[in-house]
Amino acid sequence: MLKQIKIRNIIAIMLGAAIFSFGFVHFNMQNQLGEGGLSGITLILYFTLGWDPALMNLLLNIPMFIIGYRLLGKKSFIYTLVGTLSVSVFLKIFQKYQFTIHLEDDMLLVALFAGVFVGLGLGIVFRFGGTTGGVDILARLGHKYFGWSMGKTMFIFDAIVIILSWLTFLDARSMMYTLVAVFVGARVIDFVQEGAYAARGALIISEKSSTIAEMIALRMERGITILEGHGHFTKQQKEVIYCVIGRNEVVRLKSIIHDVDPHAFVSIIEVRDVAGEGFTLDDQKQPLH
Repeated sequence: MLKQIKIRNIIAIMLGAAIFSFGFVHFNMQNQLGEGGLSGITLILYFTLGWDPALMNLLLNIPMFIIGYRLLGKKSFIYTLVGTLSVSVFLKIFQKYQFTIHLEDDMLLVALFAGVFVGLGLGIVFRFGGTTGGVDILARLGHKYFGWSMGKTMFIFDAIVIILSWLTFLDARSMMYTLVAVFVGARVIDFVQEGAYAARGALIISEKSSTIAEMIALRMERGITILEGHGHFTKQQKEVIYCVIGRNEVVRLKSIIHDVDPHAFVSIIEVRDVAGEGFTLDDQKQPLH
């Protein structure tokens, strides 16, 4: 079991927790901005009762630890413990050694920075297999078993907590800025979570398909699949080349195709997630992350 735990992942999760905690303290807490999930509940307890968010983060996550252990497995549970404990530790550190960022007159900027820091931090934690407890666990379960976007799932749960925040310590103006922050955070989470694997799929139809396939394999070292098709109007049999490339390789691919057949039909489609050699596995079939 311990062999499956990667030090690199633990370090990355701790880094993500630090980024999250910094934004939480310096933008949410300093400017009385709400947040979603259990973090939002800790803010409610902080602004209404004065309870320490670092301590409450641990106490509120005890039920989530139980759910995470039973449903996510031991490895994910360990990563969740690391993430949750790291958040509490960094919250304590940043509360003690915080500095004031004077943005009170520009709450839109506060909301944007709060969303970016929280989203970036959580995105890194998710990206390396961890969570920070709370709704993060529920979102990860939805992603694992139903394929739901983690950012969008969290946004739904966050909305409920934001309403509770509005009924306790937020005024209408602050609530709207909180919604902006949560929305930005959800988008950043999805970008970090999926952006590392972002790729493009290419469908290529040409009379010189064999040559194009050889050139792509030679120059780009990408796997290629040849699909059998036929034209609806001409009824002629066609070979369709399909390959997945990095989004930064699109121009290079088009150049190769144009050199071989300037009249080739090329369709570039967005691939939201990709797994396999060249993306998540190296040439020895070992995970890259």
